[in-house]
Amino acid sequence: MSESNDKLIKKKEEWAREKRGLTPQAREEGISVRQNPTASQAERPRLPPGQHRVKGFPVLDLGIQPEVGLEKWSLDVQGLVENPVTWDWQDFMAQPQITLISDFHCVTTWSTFDNRWQGVSFKHLLSVIRPKPEANHVLFTSHDGYSTNVPLSVLNDDDVLIAHRWNDEPLTREHGGPVRMIVPKLYAWKGAKWVKGMNFLPQDRPGYWEVRGYSNTADPWTEDRYA
Repeated sequence: MSESNDKLIKKKEEWAREKRGLTPQAREEGISVRQNPTASQAERPRLPPGQHRVKGFPVLDLGIQPEVGLEKWSLDVQGLVENPVTWDWQDFMAQPQITLISDFHCVTTWSTFDNRWQGVSFKHLLSVIRPKPEANHVLFTSHDGYSTNVPLSVLNDDDVLIAHRWNDEPLTREHGGPVRMIVPKLYAWKGAKWVKGMNFLPQDRPGYWEVRGYSNTADPWTEDRYA
């Protein structure tokens, strides 16, 4: 790891220790802000507490932006599934393609609205691989050495996308291209960039930031930023 990467990671770990970005209410309570945890998504405020809206699309990563050519890219889906698959780019693009518009919330307190994503629905992937009943979590791995964990119950929804285009353009390298995950209901670190693998597991297995002080569940509307 380079010195610059090491400094970036230590800074993010410092943010977790200091609970950076929490609203005064959350700091006073010492817990996530539970304004109305039973409210439907439609009833929640569009901008989660502690967030501010920005224009454009800031870039955050581990200090590494791997160059992944389409001729070498593949997606390996393994674990507790009936039909493991390894898709190359042609296989991936041969799947049904959809467009979704969603907001994007970074744990560092910025949000962007109305992002237009194109890609393969995660629900479609589930229909292909057929998870076994004992599969409860998915661990995503990336070409930069990153990993993150998400419950299968969260991923099995209409708004979760394996995306290769943003705002009608191919997803650029700095934003995780050629392919990244989009999970709008969670803070953005749960949407792995440069994704290359998915492992369906019977139990939770914390990922890169989850073992460095960040929340396992990452709900923006309850300020669930840190462990």
